[in-house]
Amino acid sequence: MATFLYRLGRLAFRRRWYVALVWAAVLAAVGLGAMKAPAAADEGFAMPGIESQKAFDLMEQRFPGASADGATARVVFVAPDGRKVTAAGNKRAVEKAVTELGDGTQVASAADPFETRAVSKDGTTAYATVTYKVEPQDLTDASRSHLEEALVGARDSGLTVEAGGTAMEDTGGPGGAAELIGVAIAAVVLLVTFGSLAAAGLPLLTAVIGVGISMATILTLASTFGLSATTGTLAMMLGLAVGIDYALFVVSRYREERAKGRTPEEATGLAVGTAGSAVVFAGLTVVIALAGLAVVGIPMLTKMGLAAAGAVVVGVLIALTFVPALLGFWPNAVLTRRARRSGRVAQNTQNTQNTENTENTKDNGGTRWARFVLRRPVPVLLLGVVGLGVLAVPVADLQLGMPGDEAKSTATTERRAYDALAEGFGPGFNGPLTFVVDAKGDSDAKGAVETISGKIGGTDGVVSVSPARFNEAGDTAVFSVVPSTAPTDQKTKDLVQTIRDERPGIESGTGATFEVTGTTAMNIDIAQKVQSALVPYLVVVVGLAIILLMVIFRSLLVPLKAALGFLLSVLASLGVVVLVFQQGHGAGIMGVEQTGPIMSLMPIFLVGIVFGLAMDYEVFLVSRMREAYVHGETPEQAVTSGFRHSARVVVAAALIMIAVFAGFIGESEPMIKMIGFGLATAVLFDAFVVRMAIVPAVLALLGHRAWWLPGWLDRLLPRVDVEGEALSRRPGTDRAPSDEADLEPART
Repeated sequence: MATFLYRLGRLAFRRRWYVALVWAAVLAAVGLGAMKAPAAADEGFAMPGIESQKAFDLMEQRFPGASADGATARVVFVAPDGRKVTAAGNKRAVEKAVTELGDGTQVASAADPFETRAVSKDGTTAYATVTYKVEPQDLTDASRSHLEEALVGARDSGLTVEAGGTAMEDTGGPGGAAELIGVAIAAVVLLVTFGSLAAAGLPLLTAVIGVGISMATILTLASTFGLSATTGTLAMMLGLAVGIDYALFVVSRYREERAKGRTPEEATGLAVGTAGSAVVFAGLTVVIALAGLAVVGIPMLTKMGLAAAGAVVVGVLIALTFVPALLGFWPNAVLTRRARRSGRVAQNTQNTQNTENTENTKDNGGTRWARFVLRRPVPVLLLGVVGLGVLAVPVADLQLGMPGDEAKSTATTERRAYDALAEGFGPGFNGPLTFVVDAKGDSDAKGAVETISGKIGGTDGVVSVSPARFNEAGDTAVFSVVPSTAPTDQKTKDLVQTIRDERPGIESGTGATFEVTGTTAMNIDIAQKVQSALVPYLVVVVGLAIILLMVIFRSLLVPLKAALGFLLSVLASLGVVVLVFQQGHGAGIMGVEQTGPIMSLMPIFLVGIVFGLAMDYEVFLVSRMREAYVHGETPEQAVTSGFRHSARVVVAAALIMIAVFAGFIGESEPMIKMIGFGLATAVLFDAFVVRMAIVPAVLALLGHRAWWLPGWLDRLLPRVDVEGEALSRRPGTDRAPSDEADLEPART
């Protein structure tokens, strides 16, 4: 591996114009393809294998055209000072507003609340449902402005008017400000780390080009593979983060080799052969984690994972080819001004050995920290494990769900509309359950439906049952059930489970069957499916990664330690998310106004994304320790050497990741805020507590045993030269290494 990448790096250095032109051509080709490709149809969110999805599919089949995904707006009218909306003046104002709402060019209908009996029992609140002919993302600015103007006009009459529904959703999603903030902070971190504008700018440039190629490719293939607008969100986030990190590691190693007196071409080859090997395997672990999202069984999540995995692959290829090509164009620009002035950039190989010895013994912050941990491994290990363990305790109280308008800020009209409906019609009104009765083959379909709806209406926790609506064939009926508790309340989940458990008794004697669906039931089913898929996902991803790490490090205990440390950091970060977003501790600081259940996909996102990134740090840090150990250093010296060369770069990479993810905390959307906070804290814990403290403490306690591998397993696993042993045996400084087998020195 190291030999091949060494030659690839030198080839890219020498043929830099060809490499640059190839990447420019790829960017132009996919960019042109993205411009000409048709937009992908939004297939919506689907979750195969759950009851609510089956019921929804049955509705689509039996009520063709009735389940269109047109945007809707629910406009809520509240009379002032406890008055009634049914009063003459208020009623005229409501009817006038409904007429104005129905005049939009994209509006299909606007229901008058007085005709549809959408008025609360106390007469203080009413709502009108506005249905559009197009989906939410297809609403024009004119239609949105028309809706806002109608709301303002109704408020002028003295009524409190708020609106919710899919028509109010911001379909633009996160993207602009969050990424810009992350890139800006990353630029500062790179500048401080490298002390050179060129060295700081090169990783940013290559990462942006990589993200551009990835996003253009996703847009080009969107129609062919049914990729939605949200598919590329994860690819952009991770592509930017790992693209910067991978280039950072190659450039850092290049500067290190140049400081030893290597020629630019030789330093480039060595950088790609050593750091590039770590980049390849770190990228593989990320790809495994992302591709493993297919285990969960959610098509949208699978597409997001595969798209993000593709972005990571692009980042790896750019780090191995385009970065060395750019180093060929400006071989001295990425060095510090001090290094250029000192004359150490001269192509002088006579003093290389002496320079290497000086560099290998020079202390820095990494070595001082490593020696601190090596002197106190037990206290550091206990402090790290106990600290993360305490933070992980709230996970025991984890409640999964899909927060809706109730989690938004009270400054939004959607949240105020939610609160007004809950106050006027009861907390369960915002999350009705939809029942689909299949009476096909039953001679008395109406009687069967009445029997089922009557029994369900008598269940504890049910407030009301709407009249059943039949399809044209008369063999399928749909009715809504309003629970007494809020959509995210545990009692609502218990009600759904109770009805499903009592289904045989409810259906008995009717000859008909029913299923429960609707947004509330869908969220409950998704949470249960994600929880059940989490353990298989962990087994697959962590198992494959352990095997990969055993190949890299030729060790049994180091991969196990890496996996256990990752699990500890993920649990701690998830515990902090529960602490803030569910229990409300420090929620105000994060701008969270309403606590509630944790997003159902949050554990999967944390496990998948953070696992890949955690293994990045593991590979980059421990591979340098392995390299030093293979070259003859003691275990303690190897740990110190690894920190001497990698600690500053790993810290910079982690800070960049944290900056990219933390940029999303400022988003107004609660779920995006939660994802950004969770990922940022997970990287913080994993990089600074697990990799920088727990890892050296464990390696210090294990000593030589850390690099032990059973003989039978050593013979079974393929050999890859990640530590660059073949490169150290080459006969000349500027001569390519031989392809001889990578044999490790014997240990006594």
